[in-house]
Amino acid sequence: MTVLTETWLIFQRSMKQSLRNPFWVVIGIVQPFLYLALFGPLLIPIVQNTPGFPPGDAWQVLVPALLIQLGLFGGLFVGFAILTEFKAGVVERMQVTPVSRTALLLGRALKETAVLLTQGVLLTVLAIPFGLRAPISGVLVGLALVAVLGFAAACGSYALAMQVKSEEAFLPIVQAVFLPILLLSGILLPMTVAPPWLFALSRANPFVYVVDAARAVFQGDLFTTTAVVGIAVAVVLAAGALFWGVRVFQRENA
Repeated sequence: MTVLTETWLIFQRSMKQSLRNPFWVVIGIVQPFLYLALFGPLLIPIVQNTPGFPPGDAWQVLVPALLIQLGLFGGLFVGFAILTEFKAGVVERMQVTPVSRTALLLGRALKETAVLLTQGVLLTVLAIPFGLRAPISGVLVGLALVAVLGFAAACGSYALAMQVKSEEAFLPIVQAVFLPILLLSGILLPMTVAPPWLFALSRANPFVYVVDAARAVFQGDLFTTTAVVGIAVAVVLAAGALFWGVRVFQRENA
């Protein structure tokens, strides 16, 4: 079998498991929806009366950020699934088969990407009654950006889980990474309104460029420097996470 065929088989297996227990899929969409319903109306007067916010209305500021948050949160914690399989001996049984180690990672990561993309589409549709107005081209590029980011987060999460092999170690590490990323990415409030020292610190966070790019494309600015840089950062993160994940999965079989 080719790597593509093997990846498809792993993808199908992982997707069937998710469909049997869609609890986490539902949770993934409920949380951003609560932000839309409970935080979005509060953001409208803030965007209108506070200098430093990016162009666009409150929903063009909030919805792209929620999509990025969805991609990060949904991707970074998927390592728990493979830790469960590792303890049950499923991973070990797969490793003694001739299936490509790249396919073992790709199939799982692509399944997570498909789930995140579905959640992103639902979130965007739900935001329309609240007042979101964005060009279709920008929405499509924004959703693609979320898919790339979610893929990167999933690959990194699986790689980390396979290295630590412990839920007790995995959770603190992910939380230690996720919290600074979240606070310094401008997801809820743009970093342009932050003090100079905090704004400078945020420039070291690659995810801030992805958030800025998502907001730019939702305004229809597809070919600006902000959009291009953010998309490039997301692609580089995905490539790096995939390389790390493949190396870890191959080493496990050595």
